[in-house]
Amino acid sequence: MNFIKGGVKLKESKEELVKLLEDMLVIREFETKVQKHFAEGEIPGFVHLYLGEEAVAVGACSALKEDDFITSTHRGHGHLLARGGDLKKMMAEIFGKATGYNKGKGGSMHIADVSLGILGANGIVGAGLPIAAGSGISAQILDKDSVTICFFGDGASNRGTFHEAINMASVWDLPVVFVCENNLYGISMPQYTNDHRKGQNIQDVSDRAVAYGISGVTVDGNDVMAVNEAVVEAVKKARSGGGPSLIECKTYRHRGHFEGDPTVYRSDEEVERWKEKDPIDRFVKILKDQEILDDEGYKELRNEVKGRVEEALQFAQESPEPDPSEVTTDVYYGGAE
Repeated sequence: MNFIKGGVKLKESKEELVKLLEDMLVIREFETKVQKHFAEGEIPGFVHLYLGEEAVAVGACSALKEDDFITSTHRGHGHLLARGGDLKKMMAEIFGKATGYNKGKGGSMHIADVSLGILGANGIVGAGLPIAAGSGISAQILDKDSVTICFFGDGASNRGTFHEAINMASVWDLPVVFVCENNLYGISMPQYTNDHRKGQNIQDVSDRAVAYGISGVTVDGNDVMAVNEAVVEAVKKARSGGGPSLIECKTYRHRGHFEGDPTVYRSDEEVERWKEKDPIDRFVKILKDQEILDDEGYKELRNEVKGRVEEALQFAQESPEPDPSEVTTDVYYGGAE
């Protein structure tokens, strides 16, 4: 890809670039609706929102082919939507309804759709890492050219699963791209501050790539094109037998770790500074500066997205609750027999 200062020098078509914006807007609107209705008591369980990190999921997933895979996290709505997850099924699952992806049994953190290459969100921090390695092994054994993107956070990079999965992937040259979404906090623990170390003794998670002899790079996670460029190159390398890569995307979550988190560990001023780097606002400006999108076109796109998400919300609200008689269905092999 070619870039110019202040924007993109387009190798992509206008339609492809507008699609990147559309996908980010879908995530933003979806998460905004979830935030509102969770606060109103309509959504059970825990919710971890992706607001502010949209450029990572969209930039990464847009680099994949139809038969590729992703593994996700507890903050996974954005990944699943960027990969093409069904808005209605996702919203219904989050609302705990029978029409959801997991028939209301999984909720926000356990949505999966293998037909789309979505190997599952996961409530366990770092659990997607070994699953991604397993997916890479499968591709090798079956002699397929599929690639797996593994999303994980900076907190997960301090867990054993991170080191185990990347070590195995590097030894066997597995076709896996490890994408660290570094939103600077592992729950309430800052990863690294200028005055003292908190969660780890390095500023860039990508530095750890050298320990495993693989490529490592840090990019601006609020720049959808920067993310896409890095992941496109890593996917190309993995697909051609070049093995795994580690890509760190520096970003920031607008909300707390979970909805209801009082976020006493960070200041309002810090949050506002990062909101000034909002990935959607930045990309809209680029598209307008490049005369790819005007105010009217942006308004129409936003309204279309809002309408689709509103339909998904109504579908979820009007869907039935799971039947108690099916409590063991799809949970235990053979049901309750």
